[in-house]
Amino acid sequence: MHPSGKRRDRGWQTVYVLFVAVIVAPDVASRSEAAEWSLSPSLGAKGVFNSNLLLTPLPHDETYGYWVTPAAEFAGKTERLEVSSRIAADFASYFGGEERRFTNIFVPLSLRYGTEKDLIGFTGGFVRDNTLMGELQATGVVLQFTQRDQWTANPTWTRKLTERFSFRSGLQFTDTTYEGGLQSSLVDYRLLGGSGGLLYQLTEQDQIELSGSYMDFRTTNTASPFRANFPGASVSFTHAFTESVTGTVYGGPRFLYSDSPTASGNITTRDTVWIGGASITRNFERAALQASVSRDLVPSGFGLIIETNRGEVSGSYSISETVVCSLNVVGVLTSGKTQPALGGTFPDRRYVSATPKISWKFLEWWQAELSYMYRWQDVDTAVDSAQSHATTFMVTYYPPKLAFSR
Repeated sequence: MHPSGKRRDRGWQTVYVLFVAVIVAPDVASRSEAAEWSLSPSLGAKGVFNSNLLLTPLPHDETYGYWVTPAAEFAGKTERLEVSSRIAADFASYFGGEERRFTNIFVPLSLRYGTEKDLIGFTGGFVRDNTLMGELQATGVVLQFTQRDQWTANPTWTRKLTERFSFRSGLQFTDTTYEGGLQSSLVDYRLLGGSGGLLYQLTEQDQIELSGSYMDFRTTNTASPFRANFPGASVSFTHAFTESVTGTVYGGPRFLYSDSPTASGNITTRDTVWIGGASITRNFERAALQASVSRDLVPSGFGLIIETNRGEVSGSYSISETVVCSLNVVGVLTSGKTQPALGGTFPDRRYVSATPKISWKFLEWWQAELSYMYRWQDVDTAVDSAQSHATTFMVTYYPPKLAFSR
């Protein structure tokens, strides 16, 4: 069997296992404790227009498309266990400037189990999307237009040592593959790491955390394998100004080491990168506002570690019980910190997006949503910058919620 076929088979097996876990976990817990769980299905359809889908400075045509999105949101809760998931799929078709047909799949899973002293959590699952969705918004880097399969698993454990002291640890696993493999000029990769630290509650409003971490990154489908690791340490401080205003600042060094074999010998790099950030959240009676800035090291489908300097502002306002408007603005400055596994150089990139949106619940089980998205990108090696304008209109049907308890 072709390797890509094996990966797809493993992907569907993972989807099946997660689906079974979502359904079975609350039932197992409910055998010894009172439990409540619910299932909320939905079916959405939307039309899409994009003036520059691939965000290219070259001549291009406008693109139109339509999406059909069935979904089901699941939640289960007992005295100690909480489970949630939103299983969804996108059946999308584009025509005009880009003729594309693809299917996105989302199977996330979130678990939370608590005792008097321990809190065990898990977030992860399987996602199949395209690189112009999640990856572009997260890194500000356009990775062509191809499908991406990603498995993630992030278990955590928090142990309460005293009334104010807690120990917190976690593991991080990510396995990412791109459709087309090296023919798409993208490199599959795997990220594995862990972290641990102490959390101290200074006052009712203040807490401080000191932690250490280690991340290992490696490519998995290239003739010139690339590997990097970056241990580090960080300090974070969180302050609750009021019941509705919370702020967090954090920062620390990452000690980056990479190794890439070539015909003339191994190329190694060593660098110390200071990462950090700050965020603030404000909740009003009918609105919410959140702002954040951060610098981080993240993996990329180009087969290297990149540094992202990111700023984001998002807010929402309830005009009435049935009408809600929101705005999200993202700005990212990206630069390469290691040499690409496929060779060449990685130029600095600047990316900005702005997305106003309004949703209207016009009937008991129906909701309409209209959104606009502006995107702009500038690459050092490109003569011109690129921009796009996109409009989306979506109608979603929400059947009655199914709720159970025992």
